[in-house]
Formats: sequence, structure tokens, C-alpha cells
Amino acid sequence: MKFDSKKDILFSVVILGMNAFLIGITIVGIASGEMEKDEYWTLFLILAVVGLLFWLYFGTNYELTKENKLIYRSGPFNGKISIDRITEIIKGKTLWVGFRPATSRKGLIVKYDNYNEIYISPKTNELFIEKILELNRDIKISE
Repeated sequence: MKFDSKKDILFSVVILGMNAFLIGITIVGIASGEMEKDEYWTLFLILAVVGLLFWLYFGTNYELTKENKLIYRSGPFNGKISIDRITEIIKGKTLWVGFRPATSRKGLIVKYDNYNEIYISPKTNELFIEKILELNRDIKISE
């Protein structure tokens, strides 16, 4: 089952605002003639950053597979965790430090192995927890 990432207003404003700013200064620079021909290489860098930010914003999702895997994707960052390795899920919290393939606050902190954790933000935490518990009833759910 596939879960899209929830997008809260803070993350949306930061990502979309940054992209609007980068695209805006690029257009103004080209239209006003301030950008010389030997500076056009900077367009590649700006478009790469804009593309990466859009990829992170629109390309973040999670999947629970029949092979008992949690697959996460966030732009170029992706991976999989065996559901059997997950020991605890903390819901409604935000992880500010660590690996965060997420686009929202108040998501889920997934603890696996002994000391590893990852922060995800599915659209509905309750549905995600319900589906993952169908695959592994031994996972502890905390708030």
C-alpha cells in the first residue's frame, strides 16, 4: 500500500517560496540584461536547485510491501527497512535532528534495530499505523 507524504504549510511556504524567489531573480536578471553570456552557466545551478526542491516536495512517499518492507522515497533519497526490524513507532511527534524523508511536522518516528530511527509523515498517521500493524503486531505504538 502506498502513502503520500502530508505537506504542511511551513514546509510548503519554505519550498515553494524558495523556488519562486530563485525563478524570480533569474527572470529579472535575464530580462533586465544584467546577466552576461558568460554567466549563463549559473542558470544550470539555479534550475538544478529548483528541480531538487520540487522533487523533494512532490516525490516524497512511503510504501508497505507484501515482502514486509517499508520503502521510503524523498527525491533522490530512498531506502527500505524490513518491517520485522521495526520495534516502535512514536506518533504525533517531530524529529528535528536525523534522517527526515518527510514534508510535514507531527508525523511518525519509526525506530528500528537498536538505535536507528527515521522520521516520516504519511497523510494519515492512523491509517499507516493500522496497515503496518497488520504486517507486524509486535510493533510498540507510543504517543
